[in-house]
Amino acid sequence: MADPHGWYYCLTHRTSEQGLGCRGADRMGPYPDRATADRALEIARQRTENADAADEAEDEWKNG
Repeated sequence: MADPHGWYYCLTHRTSEQGLGCRGADRMGPYPDRATADRALEIARQRTENADAADEAEDEWKNG
């Protein structure tokens, strides 16, 4: 269930919105504030890069 006080980034409208808004499948969040929601795509990109680097390091360790 959506947090009525949380901030979300809407992928459809490419904007931040607070509380209930667009359907959940089209949103990222919740985030603690609007500024963080505005950075949702940047945050997701950084998390993906970090996960990819961790996977690569694990593969290198396993393969010697």
